[in-house]
Amino acid sequence: MKQESGLSDHLWVKLGILFAMALAISVFSWFPEMVERVYSVGVYPGLSSLLRIFTKWIPFSIGDILYALLTIYLGVGAVKGGIRLYRKEYTRQHFIHFLFKAAKTVLWIYIIFKLVWGLNYNRLGIAHQLQLSKKEYTKEEVTELTHQLIDKLNECRRQIKDTILPAPSLDTIYREAYSSYANISNELAFLNYRNRSVKGSLFSGIGDYMGFSGYYNPFTGEAQLRSDIPRVLIPYIACHEMAHQLGYASESEANFVGYLAAASSEDVYFRYSVYNDLFSYAQSQEIMLYGKEKDFKAFESVFQYNRTHLDSLVRKDRREVREFFRKRRNRISPAVSGLYDQYLKMNKQLAGVNSYDEVIGWLIAYQKKYGKL
Repeated sequence: MKQESGLSDHLWVKLGILFAMALAISVFSWFPEMVERVYSVGVYPGLSSLLRIFTKWIPFSIGDILYALLTIYLGVGAVKGGIRLYRKEYTRQHFIHFLFKAAKTVLWIYIIFKLVWGLNYNRLGIAHQLQLSKKEYTKEEVTELTHQLIDKLNECRRQIKDTILPAPSLDTIYREAYSSYANISNELAFLNYRNRSVKGSLFSGIGDYMGFSGYYNPFTGEAQLRSDIPRVLIPYIACHEMAHQLGYASESEANFVGYLAAASSEDVYFRYSVYNDLFSYAQSQEIMLYGKEKDFKAFESVFQYNRTHLDSLVRKDRREVREFFRKRRNRISPAVSGLYDQYLKMNKQLAGVNSYDEVIGWLIAYQKKYGKL
């Protein structure tokens, strides 16, 4: 039986069922303990591993192909819709059908996204697994951490004999990232990673405009990385994206888990990569905390200390990375970052894109509890 809208009761029932499923998933997400036990360490590891089994054999990103096809489909649909709208071919029934299909599509995307990965935003996560208590930190604690990271950076760089950093192949980096997780899983079994599916992004060329260095596709289980950025950044980014594959949805947790893996690597290049990135986060937090006090002398002393204590080759490497991104600045990237900022905030990461910096809190908490960096 059709109603005035032109939609049958059967279709409305289907939409109601989808809505009920989405609502049930949403209610389930309100209970982090249950999400952690039933989903994140229960259902999800097998599901994600199964996805990687299917995608790891294909040398290119299936997820990127799907994204491209979706973009083309939406673009063609928008053009066709615009033409029909211009010709005034739409009726009230057409509009209702459009809203019905849109609602059904949104509900399906929400349900599938939550079931294949999104519920990990609601888990207890690494704090529960390592029994860490991340509290607000002081500028003194951040300063101490920054100094330790400087020592780690200098130590690693001195072990890399060449003035110019090596540029290992992407496949070599992916293999070492896999080995890094094997190393850390000997100590932390819950970081056991199987069926590597890490690939170069097909969209590296637009990375400057989209503002990404890597991303995880929850629908295919693949981790994608930009291949055109300075090679020294890629080891830590690979470990970060693999952390997402293991179910650490929060960016700060993925950064921290990526650190645990990369720092356990036997390859000094990997350790240099992670300490270099963490130093950037720590120095950023250090400057912010000193800047809040409006003490110019203390603020300047922070810069001066870091500059004079970093090895000259470390300074050179970091300068080259900064120059790479400086040349690629554009006006589109900040707008895209703003959209991603809202996405993160919608998924319980209230700091938005600044969530990446929150890895410093995890590092300080980890160091206090376990006494190591």
